[in-house]
Amino acid sequence: MNKRYLFILRKAAHSGAYAQEMLDIILTTAAFDQAVSILLLDDSVFQLKKHQYPEKHDMKDIVAIFSALEIYDVKNIYTEYESLQERGLSTDDLCLPVKIIVRRDTPELMQQFDVVFSG
Repeated sequence: MNKRYLFILRKAAHSGAYAQEMLDIILTTAAFDQAVSILLLDDSVFQLKKHQYPEKHDMKDIVAIFSALEIYDVKNIYTEYESLQERGLSTDDLCLPVKIIVRRDTPELMQQFDVVFSG
């Protein structure tokens, strides 16, 4: 039986190996035909920010990995409106489409999943 997984990310893209390791776990889970969704909170919204040039700093391109998620049938990427607003961002600043929720609805969203993994 397939389970529904929600992965909650909280840190910026280039804060050590965190983002890469979380995306590896997400891709591995999705590769086993599990239903995977992602919730970007706090500074993790910067992971989808357009016009990042990580190669200038010898870092991996996290946006390219996020773009590959669709191949693994990961289509639901959520973020809180407040996380974007507090960082001066809007959905126009992001490189992939996201589903916007308001902070007070986050617990309700989390209850829709069988497994919630917060990294």
